[in-house]
Amino acid sequence: MRTFLHRNGIGLVRNYYNKVWGTQIGEGTRISLSAKIDLTNPKGVIIGKYTALAFGSSVLTHDFIHSKHVVTKIGDYCFIGARAIIMPGVTVGDHCIVASGAVVMKDVPPNSVVMGNPGRVMERGIMTGDHGRRIHVAESVEPSAIAP
Repeated sequence: MRTFLHRNGIGLVRNYYNKVWGTQIGEGTRISLSAKIDLTNPKGVIIGKYTALAFGSSVLTHDFIHSKHVVTKIGDYCFIGARAIIMPGVTVGDHCIVASGAVVMKDVPPNSVVMGNPGRVMERGIMTGDHGRRIHVAESVEPSAIAP
């Protein structure tokens, strides 16, 4: 039953955030029910299509100390790991993987893997498919799984 609800209710969380709060979350994006999206500035949340936010991850859009409300953007085909934190004003490029527990404080270039606290780019030139699943060149991949 849980699997059925998860597979058929994917759009419910996205639609809730987009329609009720005014965020911009792309088609096919999966957001864990325990992921935290900063709704202090909901229009500042931009998440691309076919991205996944794992349990306990956080996307922040405001800086209380400096009284700023900024845009935080996560690109298409990304994976944000469990308990990772995307700080306010950061842009994560397309086809990126943010490892579990990473604290991303600076912009992340496309096709990168980020790990650590503070988050550092550990690998470049990677390719991901739907929901940030890594694609290895040697694998046989359907063309629909690779972003244009």
